[in-house]
Amino acid sequence: MVTIDAGRTDAAAAAIRHHYDIGNEFYRLWLDRSLSYSCALRETADDTLELAQEHKLRHHLNAIDADKARSVLDIGCGWGAVLERLSGRHGVARSVGLTLSDEQAEYVRAQEYSGVEVRVEDWLHYRPEEKFDGIISIGAFEHFARPDDSAEEKVRVYREFFTRCREWLTPDGALSLQTIAYANMNAAQANTFMKQEIFPDAELPTLGEITAAADGLFEVCAISNGRLDYAWTCAEWARRLKAERPAATELVGAEAVARYERYLKLSAMGFRMGKITLYRLVLRPYRSEYFAARGDRVA
Repeated sequence: MVTIDAGRTDAAAAAIRHHYDIGNEFYRLWLDRSLSYSCALRETADDTLELAQEHKLRHHLNAIDADKARSVLDIGCGWGAVLERLSGRHGVARSVGLTLSDEQAEYVRAQEYSGVEVRVEDWLHYRPEEKFDGIISIGAFEHFARPDDSAEEKVRVYREFFTRCREWLTPDGALSLQTIAYANMNAAQANTFMKQEIFPDAELPTLGEITAAADGLFEVCAISNGRLDYAWTCAEWARRLKAERPAATELVGAEAVARYERYLKLSAMGFRMGKITLYRLVLRPYRSEYFAARGDRVA
């Protein structure tokens, strides 16, 4: 198992808290009822944000066959929308959520979902005692690499993630992954405001980096592009935040509200233009021994 420096995990935690610990009540003003802060999945042009977020959650739960799962890990669990459905709708006996946000963890714990444990812990430090039938990770992958990482370093970190997920899964388990990625743009062209003010120390992957990191560990069973879904989602969030601007200003101040409105509008534009994109991947671990091209042996 590769050793990752402590500075990387400290930076990731600081970046997550910078963004997410602004306050649960602020996000509640403009997110949907499930507090899903990630790309929704529209099935028709008439879908509301609430319905499209339910479609997204269903996609990931179906991908890991949640109805048959006994234990599930949610890496980057947010405010617990996946955990809630695992506990209630699917009756999963054991669900673990990992987050780096104290605000999110406190919120999930307060719900007292049956069979759910939430931990303020980086996946790099997590050591499960039992394997999981499924792993879901929505919107966390973007925070694994750092802006100063080379392409090779990014793949090394991503491969460590996939290696651990493979070790944590049962042989018939599945990993459902959702992440923003660079599309027709590279890191040097990324917006300075977004990198410094919104997601400091975060770095997006490319599809090539993701598949290279998973090579020999996981079979990519399905991949879909939700770029336009995310453009729509960000536009909806911006519209809802604007409608709640007085209440939001009361909570976090006019400067923070303006910053979030700008970030949501820029994000929607980036997705529409194809500069950035959104991938949903379903991966299953290879069950037999494999020798990857780089010479690393996977048992």
